[in-house]
Amino acid sequence: MTDRSHIRNFSIIAHIDHGKSTLADRLIQYTGGLTEREMSEQVLDNMDIERERGITIKAQTVRLKYTAKDGETYELNLMDTPGHVDFAYEVSRSLAACEGALLVVDAAQGVEAQTLANVYQSIEHDHEILPVLNKIDLPAAEPERVRNEIEEIIGLDASDAVMASAKSGIGIQDILEQVVEKIPAPGGDRDAPLKAMLVDSWYDPYLGVVILVRVIDGVLTKGQRIKFMAQGTEHLVDRVGCMRPKIEQLPELAAGEIGFITAQIKEVSQTAVGDTITTVKDGAAEALPGFKEVQSVVFCGLFPVDAADFEKLRESISKLRLNDASFTFEMETSAALGQGFRCGFLGLLHLEIIQERLTREYDLDLITTAPSVVYRMVMNDGSEQFLHNPADMPDVVKIADIEEPWIEATIYCPDEYLGGILKLCQDRRGVQKNLTYVGDRAQVVYELPLNEVVFDFYDRLKSISRGYASFDYHQIGLRSGDLVKMNILVNGDPVDALSMIVHRAAAESRGRHMCERLKDLIPRHLFKIPVQAAIGGKVIARETIAAMRKDVTAKCYGGDISRKKKLLDKQKKGKAKMREYGNVSIPQEAFIAALKMGDEA
Repeated sequence: MTDRSHIRNFSIIAHIDHGKSTLADRLIQYTGGLTEREMSEQVLDNMDIERERGITIKAQTVRLKYTAKDGETYELNLMDTPGHVDFAYEVSRSLAACEGALLVVDAAQGVEAQTLANVYQSIEHDHEILPVLNKIDLPAAEPERVRNEIEEIIGLDASDAVMASAKSGIGIQDILEQVVEKIPAPGGDRDAPLKAMLVDSWYDPYLGVVILVRVIDGVLTKGQRIKFMAQGTEHLVDRVGCMRPKIEQLPELAAGEIGFITAQIKEVSQTAVGDTITTVKDGAAEALPGFKEVQSVVFCGLFPVDAADFEKLRESISKLRLNDASFTFEMETSAALGQGFRCGFLGLLHLEIIQERLTREYDLDLITTAPSVVYRMVMNDGSEQFLHNPADMPDVVKIADIEEPWIEATIYCPDEYLGGILKLCQDRRGVQKNLTYVGDRAQVVYELPLNEVVFDFYDRLKSISRGYASFDYHQIGLRSGDLVKMNILVNGDPVDALSMIVHRAAAESRGRHMCERLKDLIPRHLFKIPVQAAIGGKVIARETIAAMRKDVTAKCYGGDISRKKKLLDKQKKGKAKMREYGNVSIPQEAFIAALKMGDEA
């Protein structure tokens, strides 16, 4: 058992792609956690998609042994946290399990939006924060400028920031020495009733659900009956251990330590991140603060391109749910797209990851409907309803008010792109709150409706700024808005998969854009097809798909003109009848293209 004064719990926080996972690799390698042969790039990122995109999706932990220059051996618990805003709650729980953090900043790129968001969370937890300037061996690196940025923007003293290059292995020992010297040892009372925080969990096909825990007080041992205080469930601990990064079983986890337990739990959904674990007998009286239920923010429909794949999709989604409790789904039937699922996600990146995993790991072809957010509707009788799917919106006459979620967004960009970014935010109904400069970089703070951001805001931001802008946001609650449901009608019939909720001011341009897209995508029939965008009974945009022309007079040679007129009249009547009873078949490709492009109004 390690003496508590020799334990150091710390996490690495950084913006996406600033070298967080590579630094974790070097620390593992330097302390002998893995041999050269066992080592792989981004060893803590165990999903292919994490390695390809250079992002961390699941928080991982590893226990390292390090003998410092003072001759003492220390136990270092390293947390590699996700960097993306979608996983902000998971990051907050990982940070709550630590006493300090390494702030990794790219010496070429400088401080970016998510660096700030995560640093502020770390400051809230009273962490000792150690700045690390990474990638100093790059030709574009400007360590002095970045050091000043850290001091000016964040207000941290960066005079003794470690100069490092995770790729080349420069400065790794200096980082470890600073961790040992500056990060405080964990507190806690070994003899108090058990109190442990559930930091994260994942599904293992052999062990069941593996739960990552930080023991605050007391001792966790094999054979204990434990209770999850928020869920109210009881379990028997059958394995206690830590990751080095290979699994190693231990007799116990005492106050101040981070490790894992298994308790024959079959579903990740039973283990809520941030929950407090205590013993059934003589347990803790109060749960740890900071727990909250994870809420889905963005919703969209997932439908198989081939209707025969529906069962395969159901099975695949259920398997994914085993490993990701923040992803929710329920069955949905669409007249246009057949059977599918309405799914809830933490944000757009989460949606993209789930969609890509379904396509890759389960070999599915999917149609994704346009993403939407959750609206709160106050009805005339005073009751409230939450709307996840625009197609389910009740009659407008019954609704007194509709509220939509708003966010506060922080955008960092070089000065030259500021004009285009301000225009983009204004077009998306943004309210400017702040604009400050650090050197030649601007920091803009905007309040924006989430509905406008879930479409293509991030892509547009990146294209306007040529990839130099960084973007971070957090939710600030619901606000009332003049929102309407816009239906798309093809030949007079509403297409439920294309209906969306928009602000009244933007409805016309969005509707016109959608109609123009569909006009190009729907093949011509033997009769005219009107494509309309409508709010209630009022049509706000229309395009007409011309009929395919069949020359009925081709075989009519010579004779009186009345013969030709008679044939043309007969054709006219036939076309009118056809328009009345004819069905318009919209090919799947048209749906996919319309749903992909429908958000670029």
